[in-house]
Amino acid sequence: MKIITFTNLFPSTVQPRHGIFVEERLQHLLRTGQIEARVIAPVPWFPFAGRRFGRYAELARVPKHEERANVSVTYPRYPVIPKVGMTVAPALMAAAMLGPVRRARDELGDGVVLDAHFLYPDGVAAAWIARRLGLPLILTARGNDVTLYPRYRAPRAMILRALRQAARVITVSEALRTQLIALGADPDAIVTLRNGVDLDRFQPAERMAARTKLGFTGPTLLSVGHLIERKGHSIVIEALPSLPDIRYCIIGEGPLEAKLRQLARNLGVADRVTFIGNIPQAQLVDYYSAADALALPSSREGMPNVVLESLACGTPVIAARCEGTPELITTPAAGVLMERRDTASFIDACTQLLNNVPERAAIRAHAETLGWSPTIAGLLDVIRDARGKRAER
Repeated sequence: MKIITFTNLFPSTVQPRHGIFVEERLQHLLRTGQIEARVIAPVPWFPFAGRRFGRYAELARVPKHEERANVSVTYPRYPVIPKVGMTVAPALMAAAMLGPVRRARDELGDGVVLDAHFLYPDGVAAAWIARRLGLPLILTARGNDVTLYPRYRAPRAMILRALRQAARVITVSEALRTQLIALGADPDAIVTLRNGVDLDRFQPAERMAARTKLGFTGPTLLSVGHLIERKGHSIVIEALPSLPDIRYCIIGEGPLEAKLRQLARNLGVADRVTFIGNIPQAQLVDYYSAADALALPSSREGMPNVVLESLACGTPVIAARCEGTPELITTPAAGVLMERRDTASFIDACTQLLNNVPERAAIRAHAETLGWSPTIAGLLDVIRDARGKRAER
């Protein structure tokens, strides 16, 4: 079976953690030996690669092409118009990506399925391309594309049209499936296939050795993710004055770093908050294993990979109740869900967990029910079924 994975969420040597969950799913598909794939990963065009241009310069430094774990990945550029970009982004992306997708289809030959991730703008653009090229289309909804963009009239209309065209729509959590149906999507066309976790890569390291290696002293909370408002890092920092023995380690980068550092200073807890920045995925195992709990007080999470990874390393989770998170924290061994997304609830949840820490073996046993095998089996069925459903030109 042949697929073209189409998404702006895909890692590169410049952005190694960008959309790593999409690459992870694709790699597990390829390991079955039943799939041949190409990846088209659109990148917004930006002219300057100088580091003074910050995250925009990263876009300019993304290579035009890479081979990643024996997969051909092309990173074509498409124009983005500031201010009005949200409405016209699908059309601009589709126009720029038609040629690259056509070339990938010609390389693969007959029977290609277009496998698009994130409904907007990627899924809408992919639907237009699929119509032009007569390709069957699979869409995967992952979070903001269901919970945020459909709030706007034009994107909602475009998303619904793309959903109707797709041979099958995949959601990574049952919560997202429910929301898509509420938007007007056909329930029979939607299947929930959550993200999995690589149980071989993420395993519990020896805890005391990991803590000594990283210099952890005392109870330590860990967060892994972009430093943006919806991740809720400020909630954890605001809780620290009421949790005097707790330290907080943050892995990630983002626009709120300076503000979060200032918040820690203002609250007198800067000496207990450590900002690590981005690190290679292989190093995360030591951090997960050394921490007492993963903190994830997010406002939106389609299916959080950091929860899966933490549980696989034997570390429980404190998280807000949003979208797919409650579908992972289903036993006391997995951790504690906050009653509300606020500082007081985080303090209560943290105190509850640290007063009764689950056994690492029980946490790992729960994680072993969350591997990739059932998801990949379901994906193969979806691709097999989609092959015969060519899109109307």
